Amino acid sequence: MPDMSASLALTHLVPLAKEVDENKVTPGVLGFIVFAVMALAVWGLMKSMNRQLGRVDFTEETDPKAAPSEPEPAGSAGSGGKASPAKG
Repeated sequence: MPDMSASLALTHLVPLAKEVDENKVTPGVLGFIVFAVMALAVWGLMKSMNRQLGRVDFTEETDPKAAPSEPEPAGSAGSGGKASPAKG
């Protein structure tokens, strides 16, 4: 039965297609509906992503099995600050 309804719809749409000016191409109502559905889907996905990112805890927990790290001396080059030049 789906073939009969598809063929019936196609026979009704063919005369409408002949009335369209072949030099003017527009997306029409179907293009607007597809665009609107895609826009709503993107909006919903962004809202969901924002909600999920709000639930994330960005603080890093320390590993209890890891050995305690020793603090680096203040003058070492690996401390992230500027190293003083060597004197000598």
